[in-house]
Formats: sequence, C-alpha cells, structure tokens
Amino acid sequence: MRAIGIILAGGNNKKMKELSAKRAVAAMPMAGSYRAIDFALSNMTNSHVRKVGVLTQYNAQSLNEHLSSSKWWDFGRKQGGLYLFTPTLKTDMTIGYRGTADALYQNLDFLKKSHEPYVIVASGDSIYKLDYNKVLEYHIDKKAEITVVTTKLPEGDDPLRYGLVKTDEEGRITEFQEKPLVAESDMISTGIYVIRRRLLIELVEACIQDGRYDLVSDIIVRYRGLKRVYAYELTTYWRNIATAESYYNTNMDFLKKDVRDYFYREYPEVYSKVDDLPPAKYNPGAKVSNSLIASGSIINGEIENSILFKKTYVGDNCVIKNSIILNDVYIGDGAYIENCIVESRGTIKEGARLIGNPDDINIVVEKNERYIM
Repeated sequence: MRAIGIILAGGNNKKMKELSAKRAVAAMPMAGSYRAIDFALSNMTNSHVRKVGVLTQYNAQSLNEHLSSSKWWDFGRKQGGLYLFTPTLKTDMTIGYRGTADALYQNLDFLKKSHEPYVIVASGDSIYKLDYNKVLEYHIDKKAEITVVTTKLPEGDDPLRYGLVKTDEEGRITEFQEKPLVAESDMISTGIYVIRRRLLIELVEACIQDGRYDLVSDIIVRYRGLKRVYAYELTTYWRNIATAESYYNTNMDFLKKDVRDYFYREYPEVYSKVDDLPPAKYNPGAKVSNSLIASGSIINGEIENSILFKKTYVGDNCVIKNSIILNDVYIGDGAYIENCIVESRGTIKEGARLIGNPDDINIVVEKNERYIM
C-alpha cells in the first residue's frame, strides 16, 4: 500500500453525555464484542495499510489498554506497525492538542520520517467498511490533491452535526460547509480523507503558523477553491456514533439481519482484541429473542431486542427490552429495564425499574455495591 494511516481518536464529545465521562468516543463498546476504533483499524489492515498512527488525548486510558497489543489487527510486524501518540509537553509549553490540525502538527515527525507518498486520515468514531485502495485509486485518477469520502445522510440523523458537501458533475467539491446552521445538502463528509503526504505536511505547517488548528475548517474548507478537492461517495453502511442517540441507534442496527450479516459474515472481517472468556450461559428459564449476548455473560431472565456486552449477569425474573447493557454489569433479580443504556461495571439493585423513552434513551450509571451469593 502506498499510504500510511492516521486515526484521529482524541476528541472530547459532550453529546455522548455520561458515556464519554470515562472513555474516549473511539473506545466505546460496539455490537457486543467490538470497540468503535476496531472498524477503522480493520479497514486499514484489510486495505494493506501497514503503518498506522492513532492520535489520542481525552480519557485515553481505556483506548490505550484496548490497543496495547497490535497483533489483533495484524500490525505486529517488522515493517510498519501501530503507533500511539498522546500530547506531550514541548519546549513551547503547549499541553494538549488545540485541534485536529494541531494534533497532526505535534506529531509531524511521524509524517516526515515516513516514505509512503499518501496519507489516509480517518476518525475513530465511525462504523463502516471501506477499501481505502479504491479511494486512493480514485484520488490518483482524478489528479486530486485532497479527496473527501462522502455519503448520503443516514435517515433520521441530524445533518447539522456534519460537514455538508456539494459537488459538480466531475465529483469536484464546490461547497463544503462544516456544521452549518441551515442544511442545504444531504451529502455529508465521513471524516475520511486522502492527501499526498508532503502536501499535508506543508498545509499543516502553514495552518499552525496562521494560528489555526482545525483540519477541516482551516485546511480542507479553506483551501477548497485553491486545491483540487474531490468527493468519493461511500454507498454502503456508514454511521457516526458521536452522540448518545446515534450510539444507541447504531448498536440497535446490529439487531437487523442485513447489517449483522454485512459486518459479521461478509469479507473482509472486522477484528478486535479477544478476551479469554467462556461463551454466554443461558440458565433454565432464560428467554432471549432478537438480541446479541456477548461472551462471559450469564442469563436467567428475559431479553428482547437488546445488546448485552461481555460479563453481564442477569438475575432471575429480570426483563430487559430495547436496551444496551455495557461490560461487566450485574442486574439483580426482578429488575425491569427498557429503552436504557446501562454503563459498564454498574450494579442494578433487585427489583429496580429503569424505563426510558424511545426518543430519549435513559443512560443509567449505578455504582451500588454488589452482593452476589
């Protein structure tokens, strides 16, 4: 592959509410057994991108632990590898990244010491499959200087939290508005970009010298009229999970057979760090319908249209409907949970009733002491 990869995974997103209080959005559990960043990493390795840098910052401990061994995504190799970059104290006393362009600038040596001619920049908070080779071929064929991967706005999603794009007949971007107040297009940027490595270095250095720090607003949008910026349309499944609502809805999409088969059964695969856990155990009386139950879980109650992550315990006579239960949650006997996201390592007391609204999902953070007999 003639490109290196960079995954931006350091942002702090308050739209995730309590869910991002202790972890980066890229570290959010997905679809029972994955983390959000697994999808971008899998796309990199499946596209034969052998050298990938992950830029982390906010609440990075969980993400760093997940990425502690690169072998799961086949980056444990002599040539290339997986590199983690966190903000460090520099001589100018800058602490933390001031934006995505500044994150690239503070790690510019990674780009300068590489030899591949192109860079693929992706975000760590989107769920999709994509062969980056096809984007690179398009980029070269169009003689583009920057290529932006775009897609149609997912049904029911808020267009105003994306960059909205308009193109001409050749696919060249004529308008690019980052999170505008009024939506004038249903074509959105996915946060995936292809750019020549030396050009990216040049633009990032100029951006910082001008006191600007954002990759999208201060480089891609700003240079849209001066550089040949093209759009490559992604027509398969793509979702961004950067709000609590989109996180819930994206997980629930995996209860649909076509989405589940696309990610679980169709080549190429999505890879993740594997825990040494036993398969889920269903005790007598357990009832499960249209749900995903991860390994290490013990089920005694009734589960319907829900996703239960690893090491979840569901007590006797429990009912869980249309909910997401994150890792290592203990649910006491007789509890009723509907339209909720239960935070990891929580303890739901016996007989508790937790009910949210389909349009306003209840995020439950319970840290009660556990009494397991």
